[in-house]
Amino acid sequence: MTPLEFIDKWEASRLKERSGAQEHFIDLCRLLDLQTSAEADPEGETYCFEKGAKKDIGRDGFADVWKRDCFAWEYKGKHADLDKALDYVRRYTPGLDNPPLLIVSDMETIRIHTCWTNTVSQTHEIRLHDLENAESREKLKWAMTEPERLKPGITRHAVTEQAASTFAGIAHSLREKGNDPQVVAQFINRLIFCMFAEDVGLLPKDLFTRMLGQSKARPDLFVKFASELFGAMANKSGTVGFDEIEWFNGGLFNDDHSLALDKAEIEAVYSAAKLDWSEISPVVIRCSPQPG
Repeated sequence: MTPLEFIDKWEASRLKERSGAQEHFIDLCRLLDLQTSAEADPEGETYCFEKGAKKDIGRDGFADVWKRDCFAWEYKGKHADLDKALDYVRRYTPGLDNPPLLIVSDMETIRIHTCWTNTVSQTHEIRLHDLENAESREKLKWAMTEPERLKPGITRHAVTEQAASTFAGIAHSLREKGNDPQVVAQFINRLIFCMFAEDVGLLPKDLFTRMLGQSKARPDLFVKFASELFGAMANKSGTVGFDEIEWFNGGLFNDDHSLALDKAEIEAVYSAAKLDWSEISPVVIRCSPQPG
């Protein structure tokens, strides 16, 4: 099967997940000149469709396609929520021998998520027309045959150190401006928690990062934006724009107070927010008051 034949077929397809998933995967094998699961493993012991597994909460389920020490693959119908598909297949990883790659697809987009222990997870997205590109086909072929080629080089420890260094510098700058060390520590801890919260789903997706992006162009509005968010998090119910914000109990968000940041500081926080904070424990880099 040529790339254009594959693209034309699946661009026109209106098949639902159940009726199209296996044929889509088999066509990918033909496109990449790979054996199908039945050809490579007739017994279905290490490579098969609908591999049974138990969720991490004990319920039975299955992966749409599974290859031991390689990947677990979850299919959805066109235009489905691939983030939910990823959450679904993640629940089965212990019962699937913890494959290094989790792959989700709606038959138009393929997302490859790396899951090696003690490395930062990376996501590779391949859209339907990307398959015209030899590099995209090669990356997908690595995912299906040589997953080690996609192993990230950066560790969680390195990312945590990078984030800690950024916030130590901002805290020092704020204390140098005459802000009370206790107030600075609480403010920095709020920033750190917001980054963690949006990446693990406690805040609406990319809400804090989007706020920082707007503030880069207008640093004078940072305090207004941050105070609105902190205030919503401090109340038992609140909104920021059209997004509903949960109440965050525990004392960190007990008011809407925010310190001002200049353009360089906002850009540093924005760069830190682009890290994957689901890979970082905010406790590790929690800011403590220091003498000014």
